[in-house]
Amino acid sequence: MELITDIDHLPPALAASVSSEEAAFMKGRRGLPFAVSPHFASLAGPASDDPIRRQFMPDPKEAQDTPFALEDPLGEVCHRVVPRLIHQYQDRALLKTTARCGGFCRFCFRRVWVAEETAFITPAELEPVLAYLAGHPEIREILLSGGDPLTASDEQLEWLFHDLRTVKLLPIRICTRLPITVPARIKPELVNLLSRFQPLRMAVHINHPLELSPESRRALRAIMETGIPILVQTVLLKGVNDNAETLITLFRECRELGLIPYYLFQLDLAPGTAQFRVPLKQGLGLYREIKTKLEASLLPAYAVDLPGGGGKIRLSEESITGEEERTMGRVYLLKDKNGKLWPYPID
Repeated sequence: MELITDIDHLPPALAASVSSEEAAFMKGRRGLPFAVSPHFASLAGPASDDPIRRQFMPDPKEAQDTPFALEDPLGEVCHRVVPRLIHQYQDRALLKTTARCGGFCRFCFRRVWVAEETAFITPAELEPVLAYLAGHPEIREILLSGGDPLTASDEQLEWLFHDLRTVKLLPIRICTRLPITVPARIKPELVNLLSRFQPLRMAVHINHPLELSPESRRALRAIMETGIPILVQTVLLKGVNDNAETLITLFRECRELGLIPYYLFQLDLAPGTAQFRVPLKQGLGLYREIKTKLEASLLPAYAVDLPGGGGKIRLSEESITGEEERTMGRVYLLKDKNGKLWPYPID
């Protein structure tokens, strides 16, 4: 899969727009590399505040130490039952198939994991996963995540699907961004492969209406024409989509395509991402505004993964039970379904 990993290979207008500060940071930085697909780069404008450019262009702010940053913001290590398999919710488990992506989003909550560029899961690594699934009948769905599972070859995917189905007929959910970043990956052969392993659904990450290019629309339609439903997950990002007009347009265009707006996520507390974080109270106000202007079928759930392993909760004013001063700063106290309180920073 071809990715741009050097400034000089960006489209000319974008390459010319890279500031000296950005160039120096990209040259000397460690951690999450710079990589963007040619297609996604083609959607970006040269302005520093362009909503597509902001998502893939490294920012010197990533190097700043910020309070509350967590290398594992979802606390996945707390729920890792065997290497690569996360069992946090009773009826479903998540398999980290690979650390490879179709480009690196600068707000990625698994940025520490994907920076390691771990390859696609091997048969030996899958064996304990299959054994665990076989011994846990309460698991009713397997989520394939990463990285991005669709960076694997068709042969690798077919092998993985087949072996998972030898345990039991688990519905498969593929968590991906490739229909947006690398729509050319959605070839007829891949679509046919996916259609043969139903029940299967796809969760596609889409943040801005500009991402719904003609190529991406064709790729998404090709998948849906096989009967595979597509859920849309969006991350609320400062300077990208933190206004009602942008989000309303995105959710309407998704629904017109036949996609299902599913989740709007408050940003996870990964290191180097604080510049993307919309204050929680601002996010709640924005969601209230959107709710008054969209019919229910277009409205995703506004949610946050409680930092450190608390799991996903839907956000509302009632989610905030109070405030508290911590060593790193002031926090909201968010309540999970069991009544336990979890901190989330007040910006």
